[in-house]
Amino acid sequence: MSSGKLYIVSTPIGNLADFTFRAVDILKSVSLIAAEDTRVSGVLLKHYEIATSMLPYHDHNKEQATPGLLRKLERGDDIALISDAGTPLISDPGFFLVRAAVAQGVEVIPIPGASAMLAALVASGLPSDRFTFEGFLPRKKGRQTRFKVLAEDPRTIIFYESPHRINRTLKDISEYMGDRQVVIGREITKKFEEFIRGPVSEIREQLDVRSIKGEVVIMIGGNKA
Repeated sequence: MSSGKLYIVSTPIGNLADFTFRAVDILKSVSLIAAEDTRVSGVLLKHYEIATSMLPYHDHNKEQATPGLLRKLERGDDIALISDAGTPLISDPGFFLVRAAVAQGVEVIPIPGASAMLAALVASGLPSDRFTFEGFLPRKKGRQTRFKVLAEDPRTIIFYESPHRINRTLKDISEYMGDRQVVIGREITKKFEEFIRGPVSEIREQLDVRSIKGEVVIMIGGNKA
C-alpha cells in the first residue's frame, strides 16, 4: 500500500474569502487536519462546512505528535497541515513535520494561498525584486547584532512584529540603520487594514501620539550605499 500525502495548506490571514477552491476541496478530502490551534481553525472550517477531524499540532507538541502523524501517512492516510493564518512554516509551526515526512519518503504537496509577508510587500511601494524575510527578530540576545548585519543588506527587509514592541523596533531601526524608508502594514485583509509609509523618523513621530493594534509587518528599504 502506498503512503498517504501530506498537504501544506495556506489559510486566510484575516478575510475568510481569501481561501482557494482547491484548499477547501483538500481539507474536505483528507483523513485528518493537523492545526496549530483547533479553536481558531474551527471557525474557518465551520464557515466552509468542512467536517474533517482536527488534531492540534504546534511547537509545543510537535515532537510528541509527529510520530503518530507519520504512522497515519505510512498506512495511506492523507493529512493536511494548516496554521492559524497564512502559509504554514512561514514563522509558523510545521518544519519539523515536513522534514520528517520528506525523510520518510512521503509526498509533500503545497497548496498555496495567503501570506502576510507577500501581501504587505507588494503594497508597500518598496522594491520587491529582491528582499529578505527575517520572521520575528530576536527580542534580546542577538538583536543588536542582527540589526547591524541587516543594516548592510541592499535588499528590502521584511519581518513580523508585535504591536507592543513597535516603538522599540523603530528606535532600533533609527539607531542601527539611520533614517530609512519604512512601511508598516497592519491588519492586512481585515476591516482596519492600514499602511503607514515614510522615513522612520516621521513614523516614530506619528506613533508618539497614537498606538497601533493587530498583526504587524514591518518593511525597511535596503542599504543604498
